Amino acid sequence: MADSDRLNLAEYFLDHNVPSRAGKVAVHYGDAAITYGEIHAGANRVAHALRRLGIRMEDRVLLVLPDRPEFVTSLFGILKAGGVLAMANPLVTTEDVLYYLNYTRAPVAVLAEPVARAVAERRRELPHLREALVVGGGAEEGPFLPFEKTIAAEKADFPNAPTHRDDPAVWLFTSGTSGKPKAAMHLQRDFVFNTENYAKKVLRIAESDRTLSVPKLFFGYATGTNLWFPFAVGASTVLFEEHPTPAILFALARRHSPTVLTAVPTMIAKMVQDEGARKEDLASLRVCLSAGEALPPELYRRFTERFGVEILDGIGSAEMFHIYISNRIGEVRPGTLGTLVPGYEARIVGADGGDAKDGDVGTLWIGGESRMVGYFQDKEKSTRTLRGRWVVTGDLFRRDADGVFHYEGRADDMLKVGGIFVAPGEIENCLLEHDAVRECAVVGFRDEAGLVKPRAYVALKPDRAPSKETESALVEHARKKLAHFKVPREVRFLEALPRNDRGKIERRKLDT
Repeated sequence: MADSDRLNLAEYFLDHNVPSRAGKVAVHYGDAAITYGEIHAGANRVAHALRRLGIRMEDRVLLVLPDRPEFVTSLFGILKAGGVLAMANPLVTTEDVLYYLNYTRAPVAVLAEPVARAVAERRRELPHLREALVVGGGAEEGPFLPFEKTIAAEKADFPNAPTHRDDPAVWLFTSGTSGKPKAAMHLQRDFVFNTENYAKKVLRIAESDRTLSVPKLFFGYATGTNLWFPFAVGASTVLFEEHPTPAILFALARRHSPTVLTAVPTMIAKMVQDEGARKEDLASLRVCLSAGEALPPELYRRFTERFGVEILDGIGSAEMFHIYISNRIGEVRPGTLGTLVPGYEARIVGADGGDAKDGDVGTLWIGGESRMVGYFQDKEKSTRTLRGRWVVTGDLFRRDADGVFHYEGRADDMLKVGGIFVAPGEIENCLLEHDAVRECAVVGFRDEAGLVKPRAYVALKPDRAPSKETESALVEHARKKLAHFKVPREVRFLEALPRNDRGKIERRKLDT
């Protein structure tokens, strides 16, 4: 193969740091500060271990670990060996882990000890799994190989697999809002393209940065912002295993002074509302990122006024790996998703199949060289989603005359009230402006006449209690700001909204 065709992501993201940054801290984890040289040696040892276990180029390897250094060395070890990386949340159910193992047909997995223990009890149901490397206490006594002991016996250098830029590299799972998650299959080149265009040109990631993330590394959003992007430029990342809370994030910010915070709207809201937030200082941050779901402008206002940090709201997907439309540093327009990331192109397609005019709502089609090649074992869905160089997203957008994109919701979330389409997000943004509301979601229901009307599910702030008076106040608030057909006909109170493992609201779990 020509030198220009060769590409191994471990070389692009990790190995280039070793000649000049071997002694620089790459990962902060608890009291440990792990250097690039140590990560590099660990990844090489993992690659040797995987080869010894029979992993060859294009074999899938499933990684099911919390955010800790072994996640990083395993990820790069898989890529060095030429394997195809697949990642799953270590907190999912045993049934879900069995699904991922059988779906990927991974002959080897890297598992957290509690996951390995549960898998071992059901091993007869896993015809493809030959072996696993187990991370964590108790691994020595388990039925699989202990990670630390196994890789310690391996060499600290490794000749990377000579992968082609168009070889398979990573499977990113969809969020699985309906049915089981499917894998969006990506090539080596996809991740370089987004890093060069989003991370370097929009996020402006630099060697001086230190990243911290609310989402965990198994989620492609965080794999990018909290691992690959900082490693691409020799920056540092902060990892922690605990479930994120405002208290944990504030403590990590005080200790490590991150410059980039990767967040989601749910956590942004919690940080603003936290009782201790008034005395916290996020002055080290130069930017906060938000994705995964729409960021209400009211929430943007509250966060920026409290902490003095811009939020770059953007949209990405497993199908495109990462963010392809984003606000820009110093040019944020709250309530919008900003403009196209360099190198990407977009269409807003109307109901007639043609390009919508500026200001008109249509389905977003996105193009760019980080596009997946398809969904594994789902040709029908792949055909619906991939149209030539385009990915049909299912998201409704409008683009204004300045090229700024406005999110109008998912096509399957839109409500048709009185013959008029209504975006739930507009009603939700209105309700969030009320000082009693912590979070909310709007779905449709059929009234006594069989007509679709909006229903709001509301989680109140800690100092507010559900009551008829509060319900009336919220409806009256909406009536003053919205057209009459958009005003919720019902308000139901919840402790919290149902969310999936990526933090997105699961609207289908709300009573409709």
